[in-house]
Parts: sequence; C-alpha cells; structure tokens
Amino acid sequence: MPKYAYAPLSVDERRRKPHDNVSDQERDESLLNERMPMCVGICVLLAIVYVLSRAGAPPAVTVPSTTPVVSATVPVVSSASSVVPPPGTPAFSFQPPPSVPPPPLPAAVPVTPPVVPVTTPVVPVTTPVVPATTPVVPAATTTTTTTAVTTPAIRGAPQSSNPQDPQCSCDGLVDPQNIDMGALRQAAFARSPPHIIECAQAEAGESQSACHLPSAKRFEALKQKGATLWMTGCSGAGKTTIATKLEEVLVKMYGKHVYRLDGDNLRTGLNRDLTFTSADRAESVRRTGELATLFADAGIITLVGLISPYREDRDLVRKRHEDSGIPFYEIFLDVPIDELKNRDPKGQYARVESGELKHFTCIDDPYEEPLQPEITLKTHELTIEQSAAILFHRLHTDGILEGAPKLSAPGLPNPDGDEIVDLHVPDNLKAERQREAEGLVKVLLTDIDLNWLQVIGEGWASPLKGFMREGALVQTLHFNSILVDPFNLTGNSGMHTRQTDFTNFQERPPPTRVSMSVPITLSITDFTKRNIEMAKQGAVALVTRSGQTVAILRDPEIYDNRKEEIITRMYGAMDVGHPYIKNILSGGDFLLGGEIELLDRIRYNDGLDQWRKTAKELMDEFQAKGADTVYAFQTRNPTHAGHAYLMRSAGEDLKAKGYSNPILWLSPLGGWTKEDDVPLNVRIRQHEEVLNAGMTHPGGLDPEKTVMAIWPSPMVYAGPTEVQFHAKSRRSAGASYFVVGRDPAGMKRSDRDEDLYHGDHGRYVLQYSPGLGDMKLLSFVKVMYDISDNVMKTPDPARMDDFISISGTKMRLLARNGAVPCAPDNIPTDLVEANCIPSGFMVPKGWEGVVDYYKNVDQKDKWIPWSQPRVEPYRASDTTTVGQFLTTNFRLTHNTYPSLWHDVPLAPETNEANIINFITEIPMYNAAKMEVSKEEPGNPIMQDTNKDGSPRFYSYGVPFFNYGLVPQTWEDPHLKSPEGYGGDNDPLDVMEVGTRPLAMGSITPCRVLGSLELIDDGETDHKIICISTSDPLAATVHTMADFEARRPGYLDGLKDWLKRYKTSDGKAENSLAQEEPTSVEQAMGIIKECSERWMALCNPTGATTTTTPAAPSGGFSLYGSATSSATTTTATTASVVSTDNEFGFSLEAKSCRGS
Repeated sequence: MPKYAYAPLSVDERRRKPHDNVSDQERDESLLNERMPMCVGICVLLAIVYVLSRAGAPPAVTVPSTTPVVSATVPVVSSASSVVPPPGTPAFSFQPPPSVPPPPLPAAVPVTPPVVPVTTPVVPVTTPVVPATTPVVPAATTTTTTTAVTTPAIRGAPQSSNPQDPQCSCDGLVDPQNIDMGALRQAAFARSPPHIIECAQAEAGESQSACHLPSAKRFEALKQKGATLWMTGCSGAGKTTIATKLEEVLVKMYGKHVYRLDGDNLRTGLNRDLTFTSADRAESVRRTGELATLFADAGIITLVGLISPYREDRDLVRKRHEDSGIPFYEIFLDVPIDELKNRDPKGQYARVESGELKHFTCIDDPYEEPLQPEITLKTHELTIEQSAAILFHRLHTDGILEGAPKLSAPGLPNPDGDEIVDLHVPDNLKAERQREAEGLVKVLLTDIDLNWLQVIGEGWASPLKGFMREGALVQTLHFNSILVDPFNLTGNSGMHTRQTDFTNFQERPPPTRVSMSVPITLSITDFTKRNIEMAKQGAVALVTRSGQTVAILRDPEIYDNRKEEIITRMYGAMDVGHPYIKNILSGGDFLLGGEIELLDRIRYNDGLDQWRKTAKELMDEFQAKGADTVYAFQTRNPTHAGHAYLMRSAGEDLKAKGYSNPILWLSPLGGWTKEDDVPLNVRIRQHEEVLNAGMTHPGGLDPEKTVMAIWPSPMVYAGPTEVQFHAKSRRSAGASYFVVGRDPAGMKRSDRDEDLYHGDHGRYVLQYSPGLGDMKLLSFVKVMYDISDNVMKTPDPARMDDFISISGTKMRLLARNGAVPCAPDNIPTDLVEANCIPSGFMVPKGWEGVVDYYKNVDQKDKWIPWSQPRVEPYRASDTTTVGQFLTTNFRLTHNTYPSLWHDVPLAPETNEANIINFITEIPMYNAAKMEVSKEEPGNPIMQDTNKDGSPRFYSYGVPFFNYGLVPQTWEDPHLKSPEGYGGDNDPLDVMEVGTRPLAMGSITPCRVLGSLELIDDGETDHKIICISTSDPLAATVHTMADFEARRPGYLDGLKDWLKRYKTSDGKAENSLAQEEPTSVEQAMGIIKECSERWMALCNPTGATTTTTPAAPSGGFSLYGSATSSATTTTATTASVVSTDNEFGFSLEAKSCRGS
C-alpha cells in the first residue's frame, strides 16, 4: 500500500520507525515530536475561536520581540504594538523545530498606537500573513509583532479604521476591508510548491499517477472521458441555461456522468468568502478551475458557467487542464450588449442603467473576449436546443462520450469492441508464414467460407478475430451479442480468443456488450477433425477450393455443429428450402473455431476489386473526405431515383442536426446471394453510372460526397436477426447512421407464399438491438414518381394524381421488355402497355445496363452473381485453357497431344519397370472436381458438374493427393466382376501420393505401388496408387510397404477418403472390395487389362498392336479371370464392344479411331 504524507504537517520518514527496540525516553521523545504539530494545530484553532469571540476588546499591548511567536494566518503587522488577550486569559507559545523554519515576518503599515509592555507571549492564531511586498517600517529599538483578527465588523471601533489614515484611532485594530486578500493569496502561492507530493511512490521519483487509478482505466470503465466545458460570456448570455439543457441530454438520454458548476452553486460554499473584486474574481476562477480539473480527471464531464471576465485567468485554467492531460473547451457565448439588455433575466442591466449597480462586467467593468475559443455560440441566433446540440456534437466528435481511446477520425465511431481489427500478416512475415502453412493440416474453405474469412480478417465483424469458438457462438445465438473486455477491467480480456471453458468463470463478466447477431462459423467433416487432432500442430492452414492457402487458423477448437439449434435460433423458423439454411445443413458435423491470420489480401480478380476496401481503408477514405459523420445505404438492387432521393434527403437531415460534412457510403452487398438476386457486376456497373451522372440527373449522386465500397458479407436472409449485423458491420468501418427499409434481409418462405418475417419487425428490432450503442437509423419513406417535374419524391396528398408508383416487379418487367424512356411531357398511366420508363426514374446508362441483364439473364457466364474467386489454375506450361476456371465453360488441352486420353502413351520410354504416365486432372489441395471429358472432341480436362448442372467440388476435405488418369485405359462396364460389378466406364483413375502438387494437364512418369478397388454406386472403380519418380520420397519408395514406412497413417486416410468422400454431399458411403491394397504386380495387371479394353474400344473392327507394361506370370484380371503376361497383346473385337460407339465417346483421336 502506498504511504501518504500530507503537507504541511508532514512527518519525517525516520519518525515512522516502530518503537519496539528503543528506550522509554526515546519513545517518549519520538511520540512528542510526531504529535506536537497536531497539538499546535488544535491550539491555533482554539485561539481563532477565542479571538473571534473577543471582537471589540481593549487596545493591544506590545510583546517583546524576543518572545518566540508561532506565525498564524491572520495579518501580522510589524510595528510597535500588538494585540494581546485580556488579562487572565491563558496564552500559548510553541517554538517550531529547527527543521520547520518560521514563515517570514510580514510587512508593516505605519501606525503609532500606545505601547504597553507585557511579559506574556502572544496567542497564536491561524490567519493569513501579510506579504513581504508591503512597505516595512523599522521599529526604533525593538521589533514587536502584532496580530490582527479578520472579522466582518468590530463593534466599538473608531469611525476611521484605515491604518494609513493619519486621523485613524485604530487602537491596534485593522479593518479587514483594508487588507488585500488577493496579495495575501499570491504571496501564499509563491511560498508553496506547485504540486503537493501525495504519495511515497511519487516522492521517490515516480509519477503522482502511481498512487491513483490511471485516468485511461477509469474512463474505460465509466465508458466516457472527463472534460471541462468552460462557458464564458456576459451575464444573461445563456451559460446556465445551455449548460442545464446539455446536462439534461447527456444524463437522461445517454446515461453520462455530468456536473454543472456555476456562480450559484459555487458561491453557496466553495467561493462563499469571495467578493467581486478583481482579485477575488481571479480566485473564483482559479478555485473553479481546480475543482473542474479534479472532476474531469475523475471522468466527469464538467460544465462550468462563469463570466470569468479576464483572459489571463481563463488561460491559467486552460494550462492547468493541459498540464493534467484533460480536454478543455473554452466556449464563448458571443451576444451583443443590446440583446443582453433586452433579455435581462435578473434585472441587473436595468439596475446598471439606473445607476443602482456599479462595476458591472461588460458595462463599466471590463470583459476580455477569448481570442481563440474552441466553440463560439451566438445564442441570439440559436435556440437553446441548437446550442446544446452543437456542444453535444463536439463532445461526440472528439470521443468524449466514449471511454475508450479514440481510434477513428473525429466524428466517426470506434469499431465495435473498441478495436481496429486487421488480421493481414505484415509484409516482413509473409514468407515465414507461407512456409509454416505448407506443413500444416489443410482445412477446406467453400466460397461462402471465403466471404466470411474476408469479413473477419478485414475487420467487418470486430472485435471477432477468427471463426467463432463455441462460447462466442452460444452468446450470439442466445443474445444476438457478445460480452467483451477490451481493456481487461474484469480479467476477461481475450475471452473469445481462448478455448471455451464451460466450468470455470471469472468473478465478474466482461463489462461491454457488442452486437453480434449472426453466427460466423466454419464447418468441417470428421475427416478434417481427425487430421487436426492427430497432427496436434496448434494451427491449421485454410485452403480455397482452387488450392490456394489464404490463412492460418491458430489454436483450433473443435465442437459439435448443432445445426438445428443454430437454424432455429438464427431464423426463428425451420424452412429446409431456405437457401442459406440449405448451406448450414450441408456443412460438416463439426465446427472449427480459432483466430486467423490472412496471408495476403483476398482478391477475387473479377474486375470489381477496386471497389473492395477493408474497414480501416474505408475509415481513412472517410477521413480524407473530411467526414464528420457517415451514413450507409446498403443495396441489393439497382439504384433508382427514389433511392437517390432518400440518400440525398438523409444528407440534408444530418446537416440540420448540426453536421457540416456528412458522407454517404453507397454499400452494395458483395458476398453470397440467392440465385434470383441481381448479379453483383450488374449492380456495381449501374452504381458507377449513378456516380458518373452526379447531380445532373435526379437519380444521380454527388461523387464528392459519396464513397462506394462493396460490403463483403454473405446474405443469410435472416430478417431482423441479420439486419443487426448489417448495421453493426457498417459501424465497424466508420458509419454512425444506417438507412433501413421495410423487411430488411427478409424473403418468402420456400414452402408457401408467405413472408418469412413481418415487414416492420426488422426496423423495430434494429432500433432496440443490444450492443449497437449509438448507431442510429434512418428509415425509408414511401416515394413515388412526380410526373409534373419528372422527379421521385414523397407524394403530396393534395395532388396524388400527379404521382405514379413504379414497383420493383414493374421495373423488372419493363427491363425484360427493353422499355425505352418516355417522353418527358407525356408519361402514360400504363407504363407496361406503352413499354417506356420515365426519364427521371434512373440514370440513362444505368437503365441500359439493367435492360441488358434482364434481356440476357440466361447467359450465366456473362454475370458475376457474387464475390467468388476468379483464379488461374495451377497447370502445365504446355497446356492451353479457354473459359473461366471453376466454371462449366472451362477447358484445358495439351499443346502436343490432341487428346490427353487417347494420344498420350500409356507409359514413358524408360528402362525401369512399373512406370506409367500419369495425367494430372486435379492437383493436390484442389477441391474442384476436374476430369477428362470422354465426350468432347479432343477430350479436354473440364469442370465436372452436379446433376443440376452446377460445378462439382469435393466437400469432404482438402484432397491430399494428386488425382488423374492413366492414358489409353478404359474400365469396361460390360465386363462384370464375380460380384456383378462392371467397370465405371472411365479411364483408369490414379492417386499420386507424393509430397507436392502436380500441375493440371501435366504428364508425369509415376512408379506404381499398388491399387485399391472401390465399389461406387454399383460399379468397379479401380484406384491405382503411384508416386512421381521425381518426388523426394521416390528413391526409397517402391512398394506400399515402403510408402507406409515413410508416411505412416497415409494409407488409412486414402481408404477413408475413398469410402466416405461423398457422405458430405448427403450420399451413402462407398465400399472397398478389400481393405489392403494390391501388390505392384497385381496393379500392373489391372493397368494391362484396362489398356486392352481401351484398344478394343478404339479398334472394334480389327486388331491393333500396342506395347503395354508387363503383367506378372499367372496373370490378374480386374474382372476375376486370368490374363496373359505377354508384353504385347493383340486385342480383337469383343462382343461387349460396340462398333457404333454406344457411349457417345469422342474417339476420333489419332491413336484411337482417328486417321
């Protein structure tokens, strides 16, 4: 505990020693020395009481100056006379210890009262000492000390009590009215240190704050900062009135700690002893300034209303605040004197005019106006509410109403949780993190997961720093918010970045609730779960469907994916046909939580990245535009003139609230959306035209006052629950206002024609949402098209015939019909019949883009529905691609071989046995299901599809092998195994188990190690296992036994993958014909037989000789019958091979049926 020593009755630390080991005499002396100052103080107080009670006593008598006198705080005059108590009154004297020198004797005034020698000491009293600047009159022979008692009036005193008056018969008494108290105070200040050391730590050299709770911690706990608003101006300018109004707003509406100091409550107590002299006015300002400094340091917003006429006094108060690091606002209420005289709330100006009142500030006493006040209020031009709003706005802009340090530009809110979240790895650490990620277990991200990763990593979900751990998810589901402790006030800092503990809790919960209404989770399969648990690496790498490692997730926490609970709490309904509910149901059975590090900026390369900015970048852009507030308008449709009207009107409304430069954030939704929503690129291009049109068209927006930036989050269509996240997320990027319409984030049910949510509930819930703080809402209003001036606006009830309604349904129909602009002066009642659109409805070029979309909506490749990565595949350099990778129009061909299936040799030219050519279709870590097309000419590698025509991806996990085919092979469906399973009608599949990805379309010599026989949907599907001859492991791996020794557990992973990889898509498990892989010889036999079946396929009418790898003696048949072991096989027409290409394969390759 700190030890405190209070001046002036400070005690030497040496006297604090215990008395256990000293003699009785030493203990007594020590006690006497410690307690004597207190005794002296008591005596002084008694003396004051006595002297005050004896006002009007007999004349003073002199005391020899050799008598030691304790100097007290009454005026002491060096003269030939002194005030002494009446006879018989006990007197007290105390010789100060040598370490406490007596204060300097005061100056004297010329008086010559009679001298009466006495032998008793002077009674010590505690009144101020006259400063040494008073002229000293030396005594003739001896110096005596006179004490004068300050009393309001002295009964029986002479009529003239001025000691300087030659006619004065003061009899040793001094009228207190003739004492310069200001000079006394100045002298006292000059003798006292500027800072009283309060605690032992500070005395030892540390800051005084070592003995106090630091201001920053106090402010963070109180959720506000202390500050002083010093209102100065003439009487009647409105200081008290405005301060009272501001206090009422801050306390009642915002729950802030505020106190108002003004002349009334100050003169009641603290300044009761002060008059209106210049010195006392200065003292009043000083005392009030000191009190305001303490209040503000305690976290109180202190409103001071004093005339405080002198600039120097106010500047000293300002300096006191600045020295203490406390915000100080000098507020000048600048009102003309004539206006003040008209107001005259207390009748004082009238008294001045009549001559009744003299020395009135601003009239016949000076008032020095502030030279550079923080705020000037011309209250004669403003209402009380407007004046208070200006002050409130300044406090809000400067972050005084928030306890946390100001992290954003003035006027912009702090991000949720008072943390700027930007999880990108610094440039100097990127290479190191990339190397680390290469050795980590890989976790697959869907494109929706990638959207959420961007939301987290760029700070849109602050203070979230990763995919939700179970504790954060539970709070989100039950409270639509989470509790945080960013400043560790309760010991809960980083609560959501630790493993969830359901048994041990802190004594106090985190103090701050922030909005978090939507679960942000990452689902994984049991396959990925086992890999993470077996690796025990403490981190995993997050990989996209295209095989790009984009992030590292630290300290993984795996827990059950309670899908039904999540859906019902998130949506309040169960609609299995809901598009995002489908996404939840299709996820894995487990969730993975943990904090993430983005290895690089997430880019989609779709031509729209210029409009993608992080939350921090947006804050910086708002600041660069000088925004003092930001209002966000989310779009999921093209912007028409009605929207523009609402956005413009909102800006004007904000200016009316006192903002000077409100900036609009046009915020198109960029993440996943349902299929029938307007594509992202259509909306962005239309918005570009809106900005290009500027203010020249009713549907345009001012680009100088607008920032367009894509919001990266997916839509989850959760109505009132989701709209809270929409608002919270915009706040994290700097928005204070959010424009919200009817039924935000809502949609129809999938099972009946009914809205999932009530149209008014979204706005209502958002208004009262916990954790949104002071985020404010701007509601849509009904707008219609005014045919009288071709402008969309709120309708005038007096002339409703001039207004027409253009609904979204009607707009889409007109666009599909290719409607052209109507004549401005002849707008028909039935727009659909006339097939025209009013010219003021939408900017012309923007309308052209909308028409283009609705007329060509089926051209899927032309549109970008939402933010999905457009990347180039990892492919061989001697290949060519057309179309966009990861879409159904993608094709890859080889520059040397016209057909990758038919023209690439089965095996390379090599002397080593058991080597085949492996053609890579799917590089390691790629989840896109690519395969050689058997039907298209040239047999290119292309994107496999689902039954609904959509691109097919692995969802079970990240493929940890390279996948492809053996050229010039075919698993014939006509040949049946003993169990009745025929071949799968595809080239022979290969799983290359080396340590690195192989490029798509590459042709790689591969050593065969064995094979597994998969039974998939009633078909035999052999999987050859091989390792690239150039892989670092290849030199020591020739069999599956060798491989298992080098990579234990890998084979079990392969078998699990083959049996269960479809289960994550809701399909049944596959089975293996045998759990153990075949030998190398058996695998070579399978290759040989499948090559023979391919030759029969390509040459159904005759025999062709081709070289195939040798099969072992005794033979092996994938269909259960023996085959020849000869190196050259002659295939002849088999009854099971049709000459008319019954499967529709493309066989016109040079090595097949081509010429």
